[in-house]
Amino acid sequence: MTSKHETTVNIDLQKERDRCTFNVVELTHILDGGANSTAERKKLEDFVLSHKELRDEVPEEYLSHKERYESAIRKSALLYKLMQIYDATDNRTELEKSRANYRNMIGHAVFKDNSPFSLHHAMFIPAIIGQGDKDQQKYWLKRAKKMEIMGTYAQTELGHGTFIRGLETTATYEPETEQFVLHSPTLTAYKWWPGGLAHTANYCVVMANLYIKGKNYGIQPFMVQLRDEETHMPLPGIKLGEIGAKLGFNNVNNGFLGFENHRIPRDRMLMKNAKVLKDGTFVASPNSKLAYGTMIFVRVVIVNGMANLLAKAATIAVRYSAVRRQSQPKPNEPEPQILDYLTQQHKLFIIVATSHAMSIAAKWLWDKYSTVVADLETGKMDLLPELHSLACCLKAVSTSDAAAGVERCRLACGGHGYMHSSNLPFTYGLATAACTYEGENTVLMLQTARSLVKAWQQHMRGEPVAETLSYFSKRKAPLERWDKSADKIINAFQIVALNKISGCVTRLEKCIKSGVTYEDAWNQTSIELVAASEAHCRAVLMSIYKNEVDKLNPTLSEPLKRVLHNLVELYVVYWALEKTGDLLRYTSISERDIDDLQHLYEELLLKLRPNAVGLVDAFDFRDEILNSTLGAYDGHVYERLMAEALKSPLNAEPVNRTFHTHLKPFMQGKL
Repeated sequence: MTSKHETTVNIDLQKERDRCTFNVVELTHILDGGANSTAERKKLEDFVLSHKELRDEVPEEYLSHKERYESAIRKSALLYKLMQIYDATDNRTELEKSRANYRNMIGHAVFKDNSPFSLHHAMFIPAIIGQGDKDQQKYWLKRAKKMEIMGTYAQTELGHGTFIRGLETTATYEPETEQFVLHSPTLTAYKWWPGGLAHTANYCVVMANLYIKGKNYGIQPFMVQLRDEETHMPLPGIKLGEIGAKLGFNNVNNGFLGFENHRIPRDRMLMKNAKVLKDGTFVASPNSKLAYGTMIFVRVVIVNGMANLLAKAATIAVRYSAVRRQSQPKPNEPEPQILDYLTQQHKLFIIVATSHAMSIAAKWLWDKYSTVVADLETGKMDLLPELHSLACCLKAVSTSDAAAGVERCRLACGGHGYMHSSNLPFTYGLATAACTYEGENTVLMLQTARSLVKAWQQHMRGEPVAETLSYFSKRKAPLERWDKSADKIINAFQIVALNKISGCVTRLEKCIKSGVTYEDAWNQTSIELVAASEAHCRAVLMSIYKNEVDKLNPTLSEPLKRVLHNLVELYVVYWALEKTGDLLRYTSISERDIDDLQHLYEELLLKLRPNAVGLVDAFDFRDEILNSTLGAYDGHVYERLMAEALKSPLNAEPVNRTFHTHLKPFMQGKL
């Protein structure tokens, strides 16, 4: 089921596998979306990872910043060529490929810190599809998919990120030349952060303010050539560079971009939505939100990515916890596995459940996104606001939960989790970065809050609301007697959400009646608005998770059914305990009920304990993908830690030259 070393498996880890009560492969197939998807994923992994040229002779962390980038480019080019070869023999439909791609983690075996090609695939190509007209798509997609050109997507600026309307880069149209003049009027107008922008990409989709005859027509997308296709030198009027070292993503080649009256032809504006005619006539998009389709797409993808990062971190931490023995609570008895401590189970089992919840939510959200995209092609836009609202809050909650969850796994591994060789620091860097890119989380929560406030006002007028807000109908229902079942806890979270949303609307209206402007009222209510968005998102996440697992019931074996429902129950009970203040405020829960919840939570931990290793084995990560001394399938943690330590360049010689140049003179008082 996974790549194993020729050595025997650690005895404690083997015992864990022997006591597992369910079929691990059955769960792997469910996570992958079917046995065929599992087989295809493994086939791809076997093919790519059989090429030893993709491996680093020296671990990434020991390379200089420049060396890491150069190594990443070498591996990215080779990986792309291998994927081309593989795709040439892949007869699956595009739909089948996209479904199988949910758990394609092959890049993690090649890069600990991501690829400088990542935005070409994640945003450049989707931007062309989402914002280019048919002729532009025909020309640019062909070149982009064949990698004849390398692209990125430049929106964020030095002075503005999530606030799109604050962007300063200008694109001024000249009817007499039929050209746009791109310009960065200030230092803060420089594009800042796009991956691959610094030295990798030679083309870029640039978001800029369109000006025609002195009038601003808002943010529009432009296809801009950055570098000469032969020499790779920056074109006249374009300033490029790298933004420097970061907490993570140091292979990605994030860059800055400034324009000095750089000219591009009229047909370089992507005109699927809005258009500029030769004479300078502006033809507006039928819906301003269509221009943000690329961002919504990426936010949908991010939720799935966070599920995979949590699965990876949980696999490392749970396997390590089965091998690591610590303390001696009972005299004259062996040190227990740290996985036997309830506190360790409390740290880790919720991470497994959260990964499942996010993975299921990502697939559900992708289906909704696909429906909306199909509707947009026919001019139907009524589902777009709900999708935007959901993508915002699910991106925010999934990334914040993932960052906290990966760090929780790192801490659960003690000092060894601090080692780069554990791969938990790199994984944390990838997760916490997502809290900021593609929309800073607090701002996204406030965007969701804006739609929730509007929806509540519609509901109060008797107008219909989106499907995910159907719980608004419970507004007048009497409080139900507390019940610790999963369904009733989810219902309780819906009650919390609707009360928080209605409370925000009431406060907003009260502030405005007192003479405060709407904008100031919004700011004064913003803490509660963020909390309302989170409450709504938690209720939606729980509901999706529970409903989708229930739908699987007829296909599951009894042992797996029990385990998956235990995970669902653990997830909702965990969050009920985390949010007892909200439940005490808005539901009929009592202090005794909270005690009962705590006892139920601990019982669930004990029920899941025999299957802990089986659950993470079901994620089916090869050792190469985990890239971790602590999480390998064979469990030989200490041997791997030592072997990896010996790879340090400082261990290549017994005496470092600084002993003679500085240390010895210093100790002898001769400096």
